[in-house]
Amino acid sequence: MYKCFIFDIDGTILDTEIVVLKSLQKALEMEGLVFPLEDLRFALGIPGENALSLLPISNPKRVLHNWIQLGESYFNEISVFSGLREVILFLSCCDVKIGIVTSKTKQEYIDGFEPFGLTDYFNHYICADDTDRHKPHPEPLQKCITHLKSKPEETIYIGDTQYDLQCAKSAGADFGLAYWGTKNIEGFQEADHIFYKPTDILSTLCPS
Repeated sequence: MYKCFIFDIDGTILDTEIVVLKSLQKALEMEGLVFPLEDLRFALGIPGENALSLLPISNPKRVLHNWIQLGESYFNEISVFSGLREVILFLSCCDVKIGIVTSKTKQEYIDGFEPFGLTDYFNHYICADDTDRHKPHPEPLQKCITHLKSKPEETIYIGDTQYDLQCAKSAGADFGLAYWGTKNIEGFQEADHIFYKPTDILSTLCPS
């Protein structure tokens, strides 16, 4: 039984993938750069600044600003994955700790997550500006585990990207793949659990 459940946000709690990719694509088009959406998937799961450092752009600050602004225009297209809200509420009533480790900045967390009304159910959260190093480095997850007074071996990190998997494994925690966010198990052989639907998470409360 896990005593600590830590969640990623984008692609795990919130269905944001197409919004993130579309807004990045348009921000790059403003710079005269055209990329298919599929070629931008590497940007999912890491801080925006890190993602932009991997692209051939001359003014990353301007692109980041435009990316954020464009993303806000798509906000109404973002939703909580079906069943996730109920699972989070259930866990908050159990004798476990629940947290968040996200690549969002604190301001992005405030603007892009708090409106969904789930913040108060989590015991702690770590954003990109809370640590010097980011996923896939274990520091963000380690910091959250410490704040929650838990241990890595009692913790499961639930996410949808390779960065999340690598972060969990490097921190000594288990990893649960949010299949509803990635819809692909290729490359996730090291995952300790594959959750095909949110309610599958609850099976780890009382493993058979």
